Amino acid sequence: MFPLIIFMFLAPFQFQSEILVDGCAGKSIFILASQSNMAGRGGVANGTWDGYVPAECRPEPRILRLNPMLRWEEAHEPLHEGIDPLNKTCGVGPGIPFANRVLERDPCIGVIGLVPCAIGGTSITEWKRGSHHYNKLLKRANVALQDGGQIRAILWYQGESDSLDIISARMYKARLIEFFIRGDLASRALPILRVFGYFTSFL
Repeated sequence: MFPLIIFMFLAPFQFQSEILVDGCAGKSIFILASQSNMAGRGGVANGTWDGYVPAECRPEPRILRLNPMLRWEEAHEPLHEGIDPLNKTCGVGPGIPFANRVLERDPCIGVIGLVPCAIGGTSITEWKRGSHHYNKLLKRANVALQDGGQIRAILWYQGESDSLDIISARMYKARLIEFFIRGDLASRALPILRVFGYFTSFL
């Protein structure tokens, strides 16, 4: 089941916080970007989500999402509802399972703020620096920081649209490196967690 695909990298991924609230860390922010695999299509058939929420995707008061109105609210599935605008129905995605697993491994990490930004059907060229999607991601990330917290990582789950021809596939790595926005987020050491099917890697 897809929620398991991003959990293997959590063991070596250490969160260090300078912000403490009641002995626990302050808000830890994760940016969720890419295409439909991240936006969530679990349980969607014929344009309709079946409404089933697996245990891994359960809501938790300490897991928030930045909604389309740029306000924090308790996260729930579909996490990308109102964010992915391409007339695609959103269902279950990997964001909330990831956050729940982080809390299980580190209960004192504090509040987790998920910033959904994924857009279904996009290619890597549509996320290049200065593009609409890129600028919207930056805007949402900056708003997420306004009331405190720290961006811990970017989760990136994409690539299918760039596998349709051999030239796009061969150029994907270079384009992906060009996209990543550590500099614009003032954190050149920001972890980038890439997910490709059942494989995850750090950049």
